[in-house]
Amino acid sequence: MANLRDRLKRIQEQKQNLPVAKQQRGEGNPSDLKLKGWETCGYQVLKREITLDSPFKPVKSLPPALAVLVPDLAGRSLPQIEDFLFFDLETTGLSGGAGTLAFLAAFGKLLSEGKPLSNMKLHITQYLLLDYPGENDFLDAVLKEFKNEKSVIVSYNGKCFDSQILKSRCLMNRIKPPEYYHADLLHPARRLWKNIINDCSQSSIETRILGIDRSGDTPGAMAPEIWFDFLKTGETERLIGICDHNCADISGLASIFSAVISIAGEPLNSEKYNFDIERLALFWRKFIHIREKYPPTEKAEVTRLDKLRITGKEILRYTADKKYPCASFIYAQDLIRSGDCEEGRKRLLSILKTNFPEDTKASALRALAIDSERRLKNLEEARKFVEMGIKLKQICPVRQAEFEKRKERLDKKITNRLNP
Repeated sequence: MANLRDRLKRIQEQKQNLPVAKQQRGEGNPSDLKLKGWETCGYQVLKREITLDSPFKPVKSLPPALAVLVPDLAGRSLPQIEDFLFFDLETTGLSGGAGTLAFLAAFGKLLSEGKPLSNMKLHITQYLLLDYPGENDFLDAVLKEFKNEKSVIVSYNGKCFDSQILKSRCLMNRIKPPEYYHADLLHPARRLWKNIINDCSQSSIETRILGIDRSGDTPGAMAPEIWFDFLKTGETERLIGICDHNCADISGLASIFSAVISIAGEPLNSEKYNFDIERLALFWRKFIHIREKYPPTEKAEVTRLDKLRITGKEILRYTADKKYPCASFIYAQDLIRSGDCEEGRKRLLSILKTNFPEDTKASALRALAIDSERRLKNLEEARKFVEMGIKLKQICPVRQAEFEKRKERLDKKITNRLNP
């Protein structure tokens, strides 16, 4: 407590020693601060509203496959585009501990001018906390944005960070945390782009995938330093910079969401987004298998699932034809399971002639050996595939041991057949 008391005392002394001109402008006293474009909306809380051109391209409706790319939206009817609420906080630290404070919040909402999903505008509302004593009013203002029960909150890593910070600050101020439906774009972004650019931070997706120019932008990592410096000195130039950064984050978040919608609508015609189509194909397949375990009963949902299943097969076949290793093997396996055994075997055999990783070739050899033994009853051919697998050098020890055990068993079966 003594250290905190000394720190607060030093801050007050620094404020008292500010030049007279700064104090007259209100820069030395946050409670009296006046910023262009901002208005007071509570004790030591400011608010501003900005309307930008929307990054969304006009579409007739949201594609049903959006629930595949953003599983947070699965299991319910897709909301209207106007119900999405983009959300981002700037805080005094990157930890979720009790000492981390949110001092800036931004909300973005898409507004349609005329026909649905055309001539869209992005309306951004920001709330800025000027000093600690105003936190209660700051939270009251922020929580009003969550009042619409139809809203679907869209964030980037918001489930693990922003939402947890907001919840902690509400509890510490004896305020009931808001309840809302949340769609986090971090995991969809990782599935689409992690193998392309490795770093899946929001800024990396914006600049390296979407081509958004954020040069001159104040880095979000500087937000804590900037706010604490503002408390000490009353200087607002860098504070406005971080506010503009927060606003750009909302616009960038909407741009990422727009890209995800485009990919969901036309997965085979969205090359400009340079995404990992093989990983999408495999995840799409997994999504369908999970949904098939709990099949829908309503006719509309059944029809939607059928369409998603068809599209998923098209993407998987496309990636297999393009010689993606995992997709090639999985598609061949699916063909065999569905009864098209000859085509499936043909594709498994073609894998052996590629430069695919040896683990993929090992999987193909194992599948060929099993099919030869069980369906074709050709033990010699099955053993041949197993022996090819044993000769592979760069496969895991478990798979190597499996091949050796299978060869031993096949040898016994062949011997027993020859010597009944």
